[in-house]
Amino acid sequence: MRAVFPDFRLGNVLATSFTGTLSERHGDAVERIPTPHRLVDWLSVSGLAVDTCTPAQLDLARELRESIHAAATAAAIQDALPASAVQVINDCSAQGRAAAILTPEGQRRWRLSSASCVEDALSVIAADAISVIAGERDGKLALCASPTCQAAFFDTSQSRTRKWCDMNTCGNRQKKARFNANQRKNPRSAK
Repeated sequence: MRAVFPDFRLGNVLATSFTGTLSERHGDAVERIPTPHRLVDWLSVSGLAVDTCTPAQLDLARELRESIHAAATAAAIQDALPASAVQVINDCSAQGRAAAILTPEGQRRWRLSSASCVEDALSVIAADAISVIAGERDGKLALCASPTCQAAFFDTSQSRTRKWCDMNTCGNRQKKARFNANQRKNPRSAK
């Protein structure tokens, strides 16, 4: 019987989607890439398919994930970037062999060769993190307003005032909690 894992929470920005493979960081943490095979699955749905992953490569991926999270969090609150996180991101970015390609629709995609490995995919994620953290893209880094989540996300809304990393999870949970609290305060308003 195959193990059941939590669903991936995919977003439009590769680097912050990758940091979302560990959610509820300040509550009951949910690890979405608990096994090497699960990392292979996440990379595949993110357009970075590789054939295999070792436990050491999974450890490297998690180290990169936490480094991106630390640097993105610092950037979101306009604090100094942690030197150790910057080093991991730079090292991962420099060690890969991926090529940027232009699609017929005018989109940039990453191409890994058939011989590519996890490190090549991680280099693409690291490069994406660099472009986001360096402010090269239209949007801003923000932190989820959920006290148990506080994930870094890239806000591309027109007003740049998005509050939650994902409206369907954190946003809905917060709105439901607020509604229930109001119902307890004013039980007659429910009638």
